[in-house]
Amino acid sequence: MKILSIVGARPEFIQAMPVSWALQSAGGDGTLVEVLVHTGQHYDYRMSQAFFDQLELPVADYNLGVGAESPGRQVGEMLIRLEEVFLREQPDLALVRGDTNSTLAGALAASKMQVPLAHIEAGERSYDRRMPEEINRLVSDQLSELHLCASRNAQENLAREGIRERVYWVGDVMLDALLRYLPVASQESKILEQFGLTRNGYALVTIHRLANVENPVRLAKIVAALNQVDETVLFPAHPRTRLALDRLEAHFGGHVQLIDPLGYLDMLVLEQNARLIATDSGGVQREAYYLGIPCLTLREETEWVETVAVGWNRLVGVEPGRVLEAWFTFTPPAARPPIYGDGLAAERIVRLLCEWVQEQEDR
Repeated sequence: MKILSIVGARPEFIQAMPVSWALQSAGGDGTLVEVLVHTGQHYDYRMSQAFFDQLELPVADYNLGVGAESPGRQVGEMLIRLEEVFLREQPDLALVRGDTNSTLAGALAASKMQVPLAHIEAGERSYDRRMPEEINRLVSDQLSELHLCASRNAQENLAREGIRERVYWVGDVMLDALLRYLPVASQESKILEQFGLTRNGYALVTIHRLANVENPVRLAKIVAALNQVDETVLFPAHPRTRLALDRLEAHFGGHVQLIDPLGYLDMLVLEQNARLIATDSGGVQREAYYLGIPCLTLREETEWVETVAVGWNRLVGVEPGRVLEAWFTFTPPAARPPIYGDGLAAERIVRLLCEWVQEQEDR
């Protein structure tokens, strides 16, 4: 079986890693072949190649080099270049994950080329169609043959939309990755020493969602809130975020350290040792939960509703008063139930892919 595995953005590299390992393990005799396609959506070394290097991902068979464009142009260019890869490789199945422009382009290309599609993280919903990610999720799920869900809630979301066949709970592949690499990160990363940080002695902030970064009013409110926090704040800034802050002519107090993006291992160590995490990232919300770190989400909604329901994540939006009220008062409960599985999601995914192919062959 040949699987065309499509990635393009930072979270997708993390999601791809455990599945690549599981495919290699299950298909060591050559029965499973993964063709890895990097669209180039994230092209900065710190947002792209650094993850391939650290996570032992195989070198991408194709790098489409699309780079930064407006959303429509970016997806359109991906479609053009993906079509050429589909024609050359003739895969049995296409695999996308998450909710990025690369996810959408991969789903559309597979549909146009009449190649069955599997979607990892299917069924997650914020129910805010102003979010580009929500549209990417909705379209990809409608086009998918196999829906591989990180949460039980995602299965229920799909059922409400009329999607009930070939919907499987597998758990979160990002938990697979974290469990494998956290010991490595703890041993190898020197990021705390580099920035003079101590355990529980700082807050970690990440911002990259278009709704926050491309809206100067919202971004200014985030800056105002961070400037009023009486605590060391480490803020690794996505290149898009850095440009938006420059346009805003934002200035931070000395307690806020605005730094370049970091690799996966350094980020794990920063997350693990933070007193608090404030973010708009879905991946960071889940990693905070797995690591037992209180999380404030700088959005009005989240697709990862389970983290809020169990009391470890609070939606605070961007109004400074609301953010600051929660900053030092938010206290999660002691219990952290396994809401996203047990770290064996990739093995379940590969088993389901193999079973599906066998089912097609037996028809």
